[in-house]
Amino acid sequence: MRKISADYNYFLTLTVVDWVDIFTRPAYKHVIVDSLKYCQCKKGLKIYAWCLMSNHLHLIAGSGEKDQLSDILRDFKKFTNKEIFKTIYDTNESRRKWILNRFEYAGKYNPKIKYFKFWKDGNGAKEIHTTKYLLQKLNYIHRNPVVAEIVQNPEDYLYSSARNYSDMPGLIEVELIL
Repeated sequence: MRKISADYNYFLTLTVVDWVDIFTRPAYKHVIVDSLKYCQCKKGLKIYAWCLMSNHLHLIAGSGEKDQLSDILRDFKKFTNKEIFKTIYDTNESRRKWILNRFEYAGKYNPKIKYFKFWKDGNGAKEIHTTKYLLQKLNYIHRNPVVAEIVQNPEDYLYSSARNYSDMPGLIEVELIL
């Protein structure tokens, strides 16, 4: 597992256990969007780019000097884990039994997990050292929904910062790199 340093910005991938396509429902997507906004306002998360796909979240992110990105991500994952399960119970989820079974099994043999495990361990953190690498990852993130054939153009995807980079209102304010 890579250690996250306070001195860098990172390309991150947070993945749902077993690659379960949970973010196909707006209610679950909004848990992530609201939680990212909270982390920006209250915890010092700096988001430069993001894209929420059906079973993972990509970010280019960093944190303020006093704020540790690893702590922010830990808190984000812990909170969204609980909030997603609350939302599963509170909505009319046709896949409820199957989803809960997958997430219960994922945490079954981990003594730290009380009931369910939503996120895979780690964040796939990769330090961004060069402009070339940064631009490659920015393009990768924004083209993800196009490659998945969800939209034709990156800026058409609501759950991405491609809108911000196209001078359109996005769901989350980002710090533009370019």
